[in-house]
Amino acid sequence: MKRFITVLTLMAMAYGATAQLKPRADAFPPVEEELGAKALTMATTVEEMAGWDRYPTYDTYLEMMRRWAEAYPTLCHVDTIGTSVQGRLILSMYIDPQTDADLYRPEFFYSSTIHGDEVTGYVMMLRLIDTLLSSYGTSPDLTALMDRTRISINPLANPDGTYWRGNNTVQGSRRYNANNIDLNRNYPDPFSTAAKSMPQENQAMIDYFTAHRFRLSANLHGGAEVMNYPWDSYPSYLNPHPAAEWWEDVCRRFVDTARVYGSSHFRDVTASGYTAGGDWYVIGGGRQDYVNYYHDCLEMTMEISSQKTLSSDRLPEYWHFLAPSFIGYIGEIHSLPGSVDVPLVEGRRLTVFPNPAVDRVTVAGLPEGSQIELLDLTGRRVPLTVTERHDGTATLDFGSLKPGLYLLRTPEGTAKMVKR
Repeated sequence: MKRFITVLTLMAMAYGATAQLKPRADAFPPVEEELGAKALTMATTVEEMAGWDRYPTYDTYLEMMRRWAEAYPTLCHVDTIGTSVQGRLILSMYIDPQTDADLYRPEFFYSSTIHGDEVTGYVMMLRLIDTLLSSYGTSPDLTALMDRTRISINPLANPDGTYWRGNNTVQGSRRYNANNIDLNRNYPDPFSTAAKSMPQENQAMIDYFTAHRFRLSANLHGGAEVMNYPWDSYPSYLNPHPAAEWWEDVCRRFVDTARVYGSSHFRDVTASGYTAGGDWYVIGGGRQDYVNYYHDCLEMTMEISSQKTLSSDRLPEYWHFLAPSFIGYIGEIHSLPGSVDVPLVEGRRLTVFPNPAVDRVTVAGLPEGSQIELLDLTGRRVPLTVTERHDGTATLDFGSLKPGLYLLRTPEGTAKMVKR
């Protein structure tokens, strides 16, 4: 009985924390928009996309990707992530300039329209590809960004949902894949043992993440305007993401930049324009939590348009206020947390490096005799081997750990760690 009362109390607290928020766009049951007199003009040729005020037919989309790869062979190539249930291609433009400089370049990933009727991001990502490729060598800032970063952009993650009524229209697009599965509820859930069916679109995306080492990514949605950072599986008062403060800073920069160009946007869910996902609406099986937990990659959900299927004549307006933020978010990959400094008692500090880690971690600033333990994100202790320890410094063996996020705890402080 006591446990039952505790559960009810937690549910009440969660409701109280979210009661002032607009219901999540993908709450159950999902809301299907009434298209009415909305303009959904289609481009049947690449040339008709010149004004960026149309949605491409499926064949036009494929031709756009092919032409870019052909026009910029030293800047990019097209990756086939996989195929949909109905055999449509799931593609990504991989931008990786061939230069003489042999530099380490972290990998970044944008992906849009996992829900097939949320198509604003589809066109935004196509235009972002065009902007980046056409700016190389002419824009110093964008050139430097591409020279320092490997950028992969997947404009359309659920082609069967988007072209549900056929390859020539997004009219009648729908949320689900061809097997009536919500692709953003069927990723492996790090916080649940419930079995998930594995749609082939999701398996292809998992394989793509496994083949790469993306450090930062975003999953673009529509139906609201708000930056949604992890976790989706818990309200933040129950289980805050280890990088929550960093996420808030990143979200604030994205929203503040967008409001410079469109002051009325990102106000329909929270005044700040961002929220922890679980504070808005708790879901399981989402891609965001899966990627954060299993792939050493910081991913967030960008809800970028209050309408799921935006009128095509409004697409240039949305690009105007979103483009600087999209580009700025890519640049955030170069400000990811490095070593971690944790304030301790009596003004001392605990330094943990490297972070992310592969094999070994060094902890410096330990008071004599301090114990060290490692926890996973559910609070369970993880076996930890200390290979060396002297003069307030300890070396820890991370080599046998699974990739993911951990908490390194001493009596004096706790550090958030990423294992690659």
